[in-house]
Amino acid sequence: MRESQRTRTTLETDITAAVNLDTDGPVDIVTNLPLFTHFLGAMAKHGHVSWRIHALGDTEVDPHHLIEDVGILMGQVFREAIGDGQGITRYGQRYLPMDDALVLCALDISGRGQLYWSGDFPDRDINGVNAEVWPEFFKAFAAHGGITLHLVCQAGRNAHHVYEASFKALGQALFEAVQVHPRWDVPSTKGVL
Repeated sequence: MRESQRTRTTLETDITAAVNLDTDGPVDIVTNLPLFTHFLGAMAKHGHVSWRIHALGDTEVDPHHLIEDVGILMGQVFREAIGDGQGITRYGQRYLPMDDALVLCALDISGRGQLYWSGDFPDRDINGVNAEVWPEFFKAFAAHGGITLHLVCQAGRNAHHVYEASFKALGQALFEAVQVHPRWDVPSTKGVL
């Protein structure tokens, strides 16, 4: 089984994250920011991967600390679970429509973690959570997961739809990229990711 678990405790957050890339359940996600719990649950459900995340943060100061630190830890456990990448597809992509929203997620589990964020993402709060925190999650996840991650908002006025579609698209693109083909070796001309 490709799985990993870690805990991260700072003066701002206390987080445990676990992933099993080879099963789609159970999903057990609890944070003290309900909107974030909702988005992470959508990512897990639509990505067909078992995530367990328990996270508390000083959201009364700023949700940024919790959202970024969860991204860091999720990226780390994802990277550990992938291991050397033997036989994985490596690349994944998904256009994901959600009502008015249309988001493209394209990724490469390359070992070179970067976020490329483009398009017309809405710059509006959702339930008091500022839109500027969402790229911080994706940036942290990509950096610590060793993933080249492109997220492009191609359409959408409803901020909730756009950001939820982004999480769902990431889940589906990751699911495609982590599929194992037994006859394949490490998918790189270098021989390593």
